[in-house]
Amino acid sequence: MSKVFGWPEFDAQGEKILTTYENEYQAMLMDIRVYRMKAEEKRTFLRTGEETALLLLEGNAVYKWEGNEAFVSRKSVFEEGPWCLHICSGCEVVIEAKSDVEILQQCTKNDREFAAKLYSPQDAPWKYFCEGKFGNVAKRRVNTLFDHDIAPYSNMVLGEVLNDKGNWSGYPPHRHPQPETYYFKFDRPEGFGASYVGDEVFKSTDGSFSAIPGGLVHPQAVAPGYQMYTCWMIRHFDGNPWLQTDRCEDERYVWLNDAKF
Repeated sequence: MSKVFGWPEFDAQGEKILTTYENEYQAMLMDIRVYRMKAEEKRTFLRTGEETALLLLEGNAVYKWEGNEAFVSRKSVFEEGPWCLHICSGCEVVIEAKSDVEILQQCTKNDREFAAKLYSPQDAPWKYFCEGKFGNVAKRRVNTLFDHDIAPYSNMVLGEVLNDKGNWSGYPPHRHPQPETYYFKFDRPEGFGASYVGDEVFKSTDGSFSAIPGGLVHPQAVAPGYQMYTCWMIRHFDGNPWLQTDRCEDERYVWLNDAKF
């Protein structure tokens, strides 16, 4: 049976493995890893038969690919928006760290050829959801780097959520058939939250992740006093891509949308 939550650590080479096609989180249908790099360190990324997204979580770096070069910078996921390079199979990327850097790599099987795209913070602005609803305790900021509407050639979706302190996200509880992975960060190392996967509840901590099988509801909450960041990643099904309109809220909770409180 597949596992649905994990608290992985970085190894000596600065790699943290979340999901792969063979490990106990294989139901996610994605290979997701996080890398830490020291200043002046270089790392090469190259996958065959897979598309790849390289999301900057923190630090200053230079991305180099196909004769292109771009300097990218992010103080933290809580202070600045995302930079992300999205590439197709066979495209080599070299990342040179100019400070301590943290990079999230999301991959999935895809043989389609498409032009590389560097997404900037201007391409994925933060937007508030549920502002003024549910007593304002589900207000959160969300961005979408790419989805089926933005990148129909992709088999993935990539976005970010910032929970205000003590607030909920993914609320009202919703489900969709496609698997989804959440990667969590907190604005303080002792920060924590609650991650719901169906009827199970897990303590989300800095650097943990939730591997949500299709069909299970998955709301999240963060403790008062802390901000929670979630990188959300979805794998489309062939012939059944995830769409922004496919929230499929649990019928027991849809009354909340019209409630006045």
